[in-house]
Amino acid sequence: MNESKKKQNLRVKGNLRLFLILPALMSLLLIAVNVWIYITNKRAGRFLLIFVVIYILMVTFLFVYSRAQIMRDLVDFATQYGLVQNTLIKELGIPYGLFMADGQALWMNDLFKKVVGSKLKSQMPISRYMPELNANIFPQEENVIEKIEVHFGDRIYNAEIRRISVKGFGENERLIHFSEDAEHLIAIHLYDVTELSTYIRANEEQQLVTGLFYIDNYDELLGSVEEVRQSLLMALVDRKINQYMASADGIVKKIESDKYFVVMKKKNFKALEEDKFSILEEVKGVNVGNKIPATLSLGLGLSGSNYTQSYDYSRVAIDLALARGGDQAVIKDNKGITYFGGKREQIAKNTRVKARVKAEALREFITVKDDIFIMGHKMTDVDSFGAAIGLYRAVAALEKTAYVVVDEISASLRPLFEIFDNNPDYPKDMFITPEEAIDMADSKSLVIVVDTNRPQMTECPELLQISKTIVVLDHHRQSSDNIDNALLSYIEPYASSTCEMVSEVLLYIVDNIKIPNVEASAMYAGIMIDTNNFTNRTGVRTFEAAAFLRRNGADITLIRKMFRDDMGSYRAKAEIVRNAEVYRDKFAIATGSNLQVESPTIIGAQAANELLDISQIKASFVLTEYAGKIYVSARAIDEVNVQVIMEHLDGGGHMNAAGAQLTDMTLAQGVAKIKELIDKLIS
Repeated sequence: MNESKKKQNLRVKGNLRLFLILPALMSLLLIAVNVWIYITNKRAGRFLLIFVVIYILMVTFLFVYSRAQIMRDLVDFATQYGLVQNTLIKELGIPYGLFMADGQALWMNDLFKKVVGSKLKSQMPISRYMPELNANIFPQEENVIEKIEVHFGDRIYNAEIRRISVKGFGENERLIHFSEDAEHLIAIHLYDVTELSTYIRANEEQQLVTGLFYIDNYDELLGSVEEVRQSLLMALVDRKINQYMASADGIVKKIESDKYFVVMKKKNFKALEEDKFSILEEVKGVNVGNKIPATLSLGLGLSGSNYTQSYDYSRVAIDLALARGGDQAVIKDNKGITYFGGKREQIAKNTRVKARVKAEALREFITVKDDIFIMGHKMTDVDSFGAAIGLYRAVAALEKTAYVVVDEISASLRPLFEIFDNNPDYPKDMFITPEEAIDMADSKSLVIVVDTNRPQMTECPELLQISKTIVVLDHHRQSSDNIDNALLSYIEPYASSTCEMVSEVLLYIVDNIKIPNVEASAMYAGIMIDTNNFTNRTGVRTFEAAAFLRRNGADITLIRKMFRDDMGSYRAKAEIVRNAEVYRDKFAIATGSNLQVESPTIIGAQAANELLDISQIKASFVLTEYAGKIYVSARAIDEVNVQVIMEHLDGGGHMNAAGAQLTDMTLAQGVAKIKELIDKLIS
């Protein structure tokens, strides 16, 4: 009975069904024609009726007789078609498999089985054998293809992963029951790209890396040795560089007495990168009686598109290396900029030629501009403020009007700020807010940035977008995100402070310039604070700048009174020092929270300086909470480059004085991050 019902339910459809019922439709047409002819001619109609009846009987007989045979042939064809289809999928030339949502294998074709061999066991997700193919990367939507590179054994595959829905299946068609929240399968194709990857990697390794090597202290180096030994000294340096590049199968061409052009393959360049450019330390070992060691600056460029761009990259890299103080390697490629070295402080140059040239260029800009804006960095400190005041005096001496952009005034800066803010000798609009500056500025305005070269650190970054004439004066090492649209940049990492640089500029920008006592005091204070009372980063030019300011009436007693700590600040600083942790017997790490002082960041910087006075401490790190952020003050004397550590936290500064701002983390997490960086750099 059931078999009979199944046969009755067996139906054909589509074009085949139309083909089978077409004779019946023809029978109806013939009957209609027969009726029309019978009405016209009864004799002819009777004669045609005989043929119509015979035709209908034949069609009926053939349909009844052949229907079962047709259905049997269709079933046989469908079966054979399914077998062919299954065979084609099973023997497909691409590894292909179906998996559950958790990665368990349901079915794999022969090639997929050959790839995994006998390793893949039932009930085990494929991620156990191919970790890249885990449920976390499976598509969550249909019609989405996830592509991922898979390493298995010694082969490399590109995997295409698809999500296949099974919700459209009828219940009678299912052999497997799926829960309502798991109505899908995962289909994975594997494409073997081992040879292609090998060829691509080989092609990349053949790319050329261009570089520029500069002896960044050439004049000072030759001046420190007897004249008869100068040629020997340079010959030894040349030999070191040539031997180093020969080990990398590179080419060296000396283009000037202190400059070299180098070319090497990328695969050999990677070896130099892995040994962190040991040539930086090797040349320091060259000694023929020279009092100072030779230092190199390396700028290397790599572009996958063309060699001209690689050379342009190397030019950018060497400029950045020199601007950061030299004694380091800078690599620029399509992905960004990488730094190596930079462990030595740059030696200050006694010549003021560069200061004179920059002062003359700045004077030209000032004389042709009507709106001049001077700004420092956020959380303005004494050095930034003093430098802004010095440049304000330079603009006034050239009979122009300048505005100093200041936003938030810290407690430590307020005594100095109020001397100018409430002084009738200065206009009321001398200091303006960032919002006022944006309203007043236009593309023809001159913007002078002091004590920072990073756009996001300025008091008003929007001014840098409005103005087309930007000047930067700074003593911090440049980073990869420096102000790149400045028409004039005067950046000297060896300078003790920006106030020192501005003091030198004032000597050349206007002849016999007269600086009021309070302005000279502000600039002197900037030098004094940044050098920690002339104990850090001081050179001959630092004291010459201080002497120039003293001659103009800088009041040391006034400065000392302004920057004395109150009792609360002193106790907060002492508490930070008392709770400091000594890490690895060399690094002091301290935190300050709920200090109950107006400027906890200033207290943190002072505490970091205090911790350096403890014997055996090579560097100090103080973390303080303020305005929802964690401010890190890092200090060192000469054995540790804290700037490199702070750059890993998107900060910066100098080799022995740097800082950073941390967001979205607690003080404990910040301390852990500092320790992690110390461990990494030591290793």
